[in-house]
Amino acid sequence: MDRIALQLKDDVKEAYLHWDAFWHGDIIDRPVVCVTSPIDEPTADWYDDNYYSRIHADLDKHVKGVLGNFRKRFYGGEALPKAFLSFGCDEIAAFCGGELCFNPDSLNTNWSVPFVTDWEAALPFVIDDDNPLWQRMLRYISKSAETYYGKMLIDPIDFHTNMDLLMAARGSGTLCMDLLDCPEAIDRAMESTLEIFRKVWRETRKAGNGTVSEGATLQCDFSCMISPAMFRRWALPVLEEEAKEVGRVTYHWDGINALIHTDDIIASHGLYCIAFVPGEGNGTHADYIDLYQRVQSGGKAISVYGPPEMIKRMHKQLNPRLTVYHTETSSRKEAEDLLQWFVRNT
Repeated sequence: MDRIALQLKDDVKEAYLHWDAFWHGDIIDRPVVCVTSPIDEPTADWYDDNYYSRIHADLDKHVKGVLGNFRKRFYGGEALPKAFLSFGCDEIAAFCGGELCFNPDSLNTNWSVPFVTDWEAALPFVIDDDNPLWQRMLRYISKSAETYYGKMLIDPIDFHTNMDLLMAARGSGTLCMDLLDCPEAIDRAMESTLEIFRKVWRETRKAGNGTVSEGATLQCDFSCMISPAMFRRWALPVLEEEAKEVGRVTYHWDGINALIHTDDIIASHGLYCIAFVPGEGNGTHADYIDLYQRVQSGGKAISVYGPPEMIKRMHKQLNPRLTVYHTETSSRKEAEDLLQWFVRNT
């Protein structure tokens, strides 16, 4: 894709050089480090950007409000100013006919009510081009692209396709039984999820008109509920096909119960960068050095999060060519000092 200059990141060309080196298994002078901080000068109030406002707010007001938020942050190293436009984890299920429901106590939490009662009647899954939520997403991306062009980027939406789409459409417990009772129907359903992924990927990028950032995060949170044999039959082949479509892929590997698929994730094709999330109560990323070293020994890169002092300690034990660090500091100076520390210690 053509790379445009970004008003909110004057060193974006240098950042892209580091990213390009990373995706080719190389390094320039330090690992990829994405560090953000508040800007030093006083700022106005923060615009309330959440799943609910993205669906219901006036688009012009919302898009401008989000841009105002991004103007209040410093994006250091390889951090890129990118607006995340997702309507929720189950948005693609909603595009296919589901209904998004909100928790009244959290406007940034929603889910799709299961709507499949009979696989034979439901398949193949399709996105109705007249679906109101799908149409709003395309308008939202188009409006954001128009407003953000030359200033910042748009992140790809939340791709809970694969078996996560089936889980949202059918319900997790019922889907688990279906894997045993009607596996051939699940085969056909997975073919549908791949076609839906391709449609969403291509049409959202087209709507973004050059502002959607490269690559995407893929995931299969349902994997924590299935055996390695089931993962290899249904989830992994579709993930690998999704990865072919995307190119530069980070795999969001969610929860310690998903670690039963470690060997398959390491051996996978196209899932190059692995972002393991331990989950609430399961420690920090620094507690999984052995796992990260195993993943890197298998030729995969890793993406880790943590405060500056923690990622400094991790840096001493990880391959800098195969690591992306995400962190936050309290000021721009601290962010720039951190980047220089990584240069000196790589």
